[in-house]
Amino acid sequence: MLAADSSTAFGAQATFRQLADLIARGRVQPEAETIGRLRALRGLVPAAVRAAAARSLALGQPPAELVAFFADDAPEIASAALRAAQLPAEGWLAMVPQLGPVGRAALRRRDDLPASVVRALEAFGSTDFSLGYDGAAITADEAVAALPAEAAEVAELNEVVLDLPPPPEPRDTGGFEISELVDRIASFQRARGPVKPAPRLRVVDTFRFETGPDGVISWTDAMPRGALVGLSLMLPGSGTAQVDGVVSSAIRARTSFTDARLSLEGGAALAGEWRLSATPLFDHGTGRFAGYRGSARRPRLDERAPPSKGEGNVEGLRRLVHELRTPTNAIAGFSELIESQLLGPVAPVYRERAAAIRSLAADLIAAIEDLDLAARIEGDALQLRPAAVVLAPVLERIAADLQSLATMRGCTLTIAPMDAAIAVACDDRATERLLGRLIGTIVSAAQPDEAITVTAGASGLHTSLVSVTLPRALADLSEDELLTLDAEREAELPGAPLLGTGFALRLVRNLAASLGGQTMITADRMVVSLPAAAAGTLGQAATHKG
Repeated sequence: MLAADSSTAFGAQATFRQLADLIARGRVQPEAETIGRLRALRGLVPAAVRAAAARSLALGQPPAELVAFFADDAPEIASAALRAAQLPAEGWLAMVPQLGPVGRAALRRRDDLPASVVRALEAFGSTDFSLGYDGAAITADEAVAALPAEAAEVAELNEVVLDLPPPPEPRDTGGFEISELVDRIASFQRARGPVKPAPRLRVVDTFRFETGPDGVISWTDAMPRGALVGLSLMLPGSGTAQVDGVVSSAIRARTSFTDARLSLEGGAALAGEWRLSATPLFDHGTGRFAGYRGSARRPRLDERAPPSKGEGNVEGLRRLVHELRTPTNAIAGFSELIESQLLGPVAPVYRERAAAIRSLAADLIAAIEDLDLAARIEGDALQLRPAAVVLAPVLERIAADLQSLATMRGCTLTIAPMDAAIAVACDDRATERLLGRLIGTIVSAAQPDEAITVTAGASGLHTSLVSVTLPRALADLSEDELLTLDAEREAELPGAPLLGTGFALRLVRNLAASLGGQTMITADRMVVSLPAAAAGTLGQAATHKG
């Protein structure tokens, strides 16, 4: 890990995350060398990545040295680490004096600290709560802005105008006390009596509305009316409102619409999701279109969108992949040692078993890599470096690697002759991974005596196409059927993807979208379109070795 290449942004981030994870889990000692490596990488790692590493301390038992390292970072990163880490009382007691006011404030918000640590935090007293003073005069408005939130809120609710005296003279210590000002505000509150709580907003579940011919709401029985009157249903995104596009289409066609989506932002009683239904109105005398009259309701539970997976779940999947990859690689390595008899003579039956284990471990490693790639795409963490990549040598390497699979399936894999100048403007590793996964998945579904042909060509000046013929098992299936094929139906097929053909094709589709392309499925072939490389970069692409 210490010798890993961290000269690139991706390498620095990967080394930082993995080294911090190993120290937090007790697999690497928090020595001066390891903590120094983290400190050297800190400037190369974005704050968001460092914050994610700080939050992950909650999943382990980090040493005090690692917590102190994160506590010495930016305030948001230090707060994340101090809220997530678990340390014994003596560890906190040794660290509290080294923390700044922001760090101690983060610890004060925790309710699971030992009593001795709480007393240590209280011992700092007003040191953490005094305001700095630069010697300049402050106005009454600035003094009110410095008050606690409760006092400022009371003043705002009661429309109080405070006639404050000039600020106290600064002390020699460089700070000034506002306790006298706070006491005066408290006395004023007691004289005014208890503050009436603000009325609770009435929950609105339905409302009616009418629009003019231009689709702008002109009347509603909902309160407050200002949230709806003047809202244009012709605009998909109008200020703080989001309107379903089917509404504008219906208004242009003068037809009714049902259960169209409307999203209102803000803190009013009407904020949230709605379902709109309306019918057109026509003037009885002239027959002209007069607008719409309709109603709105809150969506039912079955109509609500499922919650997003979120960064936390994606991060958890990537951590699981990281935990699976290490033992699986070890199993594959030891089985290869036994099969090749590098540790000494081995009986033939055990060599056969070792070869079978190595083959199964290789399939498992490929599945783990696919899960890792899917998690990176889902979490928008895929590191891509676009370059000009010539397709001919890439497809030849893929075909050579898949010849053993084609032989096992009893089919033939052929790369059709193509123009040597066809190239794509994509990341070279991601491009080879995309095409290799696509061709390998299709070959694994082929039957004996079938021929799988791969062709490449250009579609205009800006797009390159790679087409792969589908075997009989996949031909004539719709796109939805192909993308939902599961692993259980293919469990008995030799060479089938461990996670299923559907997962592999969905991975290909998502990876192609990340590279700026797309996939198309016809009755007899699957086509991947990728951005074509500019003509000026073809010389550089021709020398690329992958």
